Amino acid sequence: MTSYPELNLHIDGEWLGVGKRRIHQVINPANGSTLGALPLADGADLDRALQAADRGYRLWKRSTSEERARVLKGAAQLIRQRADHIGRIATLEEGKTLTETRIEAHMCANLFEFYAEECRRTYGRVLVRPTGTRSLVVKEPVGPVAAFAPWNFPIANPGRKLGAPIAAGCSVILKPAEEAPAAAIEIVRALLDAGLPHGVAQLVFGVPDEVSRHLLASPIIRKLSFTGSTAVGKHLLTLAAATVKRTTMELGGHAPVIVFDDADLQRAVEVLAMAKFRNSGQVCVSPTRFYVQEGIYDKFVAAFTERVRKVNVGDGLLETSNMGPMANPRRPAAIEKLIEDATAHGGKVHTGGERHGKEGWFFQPTVISNVPVKARIMNEEPFGPVAIMTPFATFEDAVEQANRLPYGLAAYAFTESAKRAMLIGDAIEAGMVAINAATVAGADSPFGGVKESGFGSEDGPEGLAACLVTKAIHQA
Repeated sequence: MTSYPELNLHIDGEWLGVGKRRIHQVINPANGSTLGALPLADGADLDRALQAADRGYRLWKRSTSEERARVLKGAAQLIRQRADHIGRIATLEEGKTLTETRIEAHMCANLFEFYAEECRRTYGRVLVRPTGTRSLVVKEPVGPVAAFAPWNFPIANPGRKLGAPIAAGCSVILKPAEEAPAAAIEIVRALLDAGLPHGVAQLVFGVPDEVSRHLLASPIIRKLSFTGSTAVGKHLLTLAAATVKRTTMELGGHAPVIVFDDADLQRAVEVLAMAKFRNSGQVCVSPTRFYVQEGIYDKFVAAFTERVRKVNVGDGLLETSNMGPMANPRRPAAIEKLIEDATAHGGKVHTGGERHGKEGWFFQPTVISNVPVKARIMNEEPFGPVAIMTPFATFEDAVEQANRLPYGLAAYAFTESAKRAMLIGDAIEAGMVAINAATVAGADSPFGGVKESGFGSEDGPEGLAACLVTKAIHQA
């Protein structure tokens, strides 16, 4: 078994241990044991990180696309070679299964490799002007980026926050989540081992509000990149507004699933069950509100419940586990309250609904039917292993319910009608829609939401564009 590594900050090319710093105890969610002590940055550390990021940006923005591509491709290769090691670390600290963390490591490698190629295509243009004059439109790196990543994808989220800025020629100060720090350390280590110059990437941990206020108050930081809850995102937007920083915000979701009566029922059940209980439902794009057409509603609920009962809950390090624990003790407690409220409003629990086991933060995969609109779980993102079922009558009813909330991150629909697929894709208010599938992310595809699920995109050419600014140069 991979032992848990020493935890450090990385500032200006130096790995910094606990010393006299405050610490955060990192806990294994499968059994509640302490994995390690994480040093938390103080004001002096953050000032040093800012100065290093400023110097790193001035160096890195002059690098060629070939140099940036070489580092990103080299890091991708190292991550693939180390995928099992990194995956085991991520499973220890976050809880999800080894299968998921290994896939996540390869996702990060794919993203780095994509940006290694995409950074060669930051084209500008020459405008038509009279002889003797010239106007150019050029793309330049936005500058040092303050990036904040959550704990639910401890490998992929840091990869997203680092890949596009580094490809664009920016420096980055990355603050991952304190609950799952070691996987992020390994991603930064891969970049450094691949030749990333000192100062281009800083890695800090700390009290979130202290770190965000300190970094976002600095004129050195030119862009904020955040993935997390809508409430925290709004707070960070307020801080960023004081100095008019560029922002990319990937915020909360409450993904609707529309299953029409002509859907391939067996396929829909299998695809959705796997997607719903991935990472114990702790996924911003997790399918959550299931709207099933009346004619197949009872049949779908029964088939889905039967499939969910086959999910094997256990320590993510065991190859036999299909679903690991939740990441921290806050999540099972929150899920219990939402389920209690749903049943009080008339919802029927078909399976699950309770904690699982006597140690760690496991929760049973849960299916609840006939949940009314006024129940909290129909309006608040559960971020847990709960599928909520309710019937609908017409296409218009389904669209109205799907678009009812202020969130618009991901949505799903299942139908065998080509026309209906086209219509529902157009009607849904979401940044990403999957039809007869549950995959909404890819290295070459923009990832982001609308409404209060945020704005801007990560991944794809759009993710790189978000780290560039446009300059017009007019010469006579």
